[in-house]
Amino acid sequence: MLPDLRDLGMALRSRELSATEHVRDVLDRLAADTLNSVIALDPERALAAAAERDAELARGEWRGPLHGVAVGVKDLIDVAGLPTRAGSNVLADAPPATADAPVVARLREAGAVVVAKLHTHEFAYGPTGDVAATGPARNPHDPSRITGGSSSGSAAAVGAGHLPLALGTDTGASVRTPAALCGVVGLKPAFGALPTDGSFPLSETLDHIGVIAPDVHAASVAWDVLSRPDGTGGGIQSPGVGGVRVGLLTDEYWRPLDPALAKAVEAAAARLQARGAQLHEVSTPMIEELAATYPMIVGAEAYATHAQWLADRPQDYQPITRERLLPFADQPARAYVDAVRARRRLKAAMRAAVAHLDVLLLPTTRLRATPIGAEEVTVDGAAVAVRPQLLALTLPFNLTGWPAASVPGEVADGGLPAGVQVVGVRLEERGVLRVAGALARD
Repeated sequence: MLPDLRDLGMALRSRELSATEHVRDVLDRLAADTLNSVIALDPERALAAAAERDAELARGEWRGPLHGVAVGVKDLIDVAGLPTRAGSNVLADAPPATADAPVVARLREAGAVVVAKLHTHEFAYGPTGDVAATGPARNPHDPSRITGGSSSGSAAAVGAGHLPLALGTDTGASVRTPAALCGVVGLKPAFGALPTDGSFPLSETLDHIGVIAPDVHAASVAWDVLSRPDGTGGGIQSPGVGGVRVGLLTDEYWRPLDPALAKAVEAAAARLQARGAQLHEVSTPMIEELAATYPMIVGAEAYATHAQWLADRPQDYQPITRERLLPFADQPARAYVDAVRARRRLKAAMRAAVAHLDVLLLPTTRLRATPIGAEEVTVDGAAVAVRPQLLALTLPFNLTGWPAASVPGEVADGGLPAGVQVVGVRLEERGVLRVAGALARD
């Protein structure tokens, strides 16, 4: 495993470890990856950039806590010199990007070294991570199981210890669900907090750029760099939560199907309370109606992007992606407008219901990682569709646009990772990360 970002950054800054040595080590780890997390390595440019970072340190120049640190980028986000294929044969012949997406440029300006493009569920249209032209990504905790999606390679590579940091995108679940299933930290900032330029769109009114990291400290350093282009932030220094008002959602909608996930949230709530947070039960009676707007909004916006390709070359899509997109060809504009209007109204109702709280605490998913390719699993003797259970508890916060982070929860049964979600109501990203940091094991 790689050292944590704090130790790695100190070793790089002191020149105990050179950026070239670190980047070469990461490239070797990614080249040996067996999880299908890597789409393309960029060794020549990465090693050249690492040498530049070493030369800067030799001159006494330090760009910040990501100076010389290797990072990966979901293959939905442009990296200059590499094609963006978005997990699809539709873009198999895509030319190399001519410029970095702004979020990638900010990482480079802060001294980070981009080493790889990482696996994504095809066009980011799925929460499982097992539908792509290159095949499924595999969970580092059990390679027969899904990573979650759509930032599948980012979560798998970080979860396996191959990378100290990766970029992802999140339209309904795509940073937080794979982070939860792979046992790492995923941050979805507030809508609009980071530019999505240079990222292939799924749903432009719901798309967010996010971060996947091994721990809250690394996620907070990345957030400081991405949100403050001077890269001066050093992460969350103290995870104090005294007096923070934490909402525990009581509606049936929020209940997970896996008891281990409920227990993880209970343990997290107890930990926060022991550290001085105030726990409050809260009901959100509008949640079913709010969540019901999501399929129409994301589907209609995605279809608008793909309509011409679907008409000209439908065979280049994975069948399940094509089957999910095509029904929106026949949807009237009124249905989309109705969903947008309902979203606006219900978002306001949701805000009013929880306005007295600082954060919400809930499971990230209703299930833990399921077998690759399984569209249904059996829970208490009944068949349950996998996809909705991986989206239900995250998509509401794309609809509201609130910041949210998934962090690993306590797993009493010693099994697969369980994600706990911290959602900012009154708190912004740094506040969410501060609460998330208080959940870290001592």
